[in-house]
Amino acid sequence: MQNVTDRIRNPFGISPGCSRYVQSYGDVNASFHVIGDHPGIHGGFDKQIPFTAKDCRPLLDALKTAELVESTTDGDLHLQKTFFSYLHRCEPTERPPSAAAYMDQSRLFDAELRAIAPHMLLPVGERATRYVLTNYSARANKLESGMTTLHAREIPGSGFLILPIKSPSEWGTKEKSQLVTAIKKIRSEDFRREADLGRFIAGNEPYLVR
Repeated sequence: MQNVTDRIRNPFGISPGCSRYVQSYGDVNASFHVIGDHPGIHGGFDKQIPFTAKDCRPLLDALKTAELVESTTDGDLHLQKTFFSYLHRCEPTERPPSAAAYMDQSRLFDAELRAIAPHMLLPVGERATRYVLTNYSARANKLESGMTTLHAREIPGSGFLILPIKSPSEWGTKEKSQLVTAIKKIRSEDFRREADLGRFIAGNEPYLVR
């Protein structure tokens, strides 16, 4: 993959092998990586921007308030050191996608995450949170608490700080303010962590990125 920093849509030119999909979107030098499930849940086909389904409006409003997202005059979104992508970017042929389909798509997600090397992972919804906690932390047992408890709570990961987000379609009156407060608190601190990406490449040498 080639890092093309002036491209905000599918900046690494990934082809997911399906005819209809939602590309990743945002700043390839992002510190914050917002991770969704698939476009059948979070939308994006119309604008080719993840998280633009009607049910995701509360999430985008929260990210705008936290100054990670700005609207533009042409209807696009300008992301501030932030990147959006899905675990499964293709239009699902079945709901939910099969375990094999998720596994096939996850290699694309992992490659993109490795290329961006963000400091914060913000998984949206139970499946994305499960994937991130299982693969990028030693805290998968936290899922037993449920997404209401995990929402907007910092969890240390393997070189990342993880901030799970409850599915915005299930938000009540408190979730937006909880998320905005958590993001603003994190941004006021030195949240950057040193990640060892050596597990993704051949050999036993560490590859540390901060």
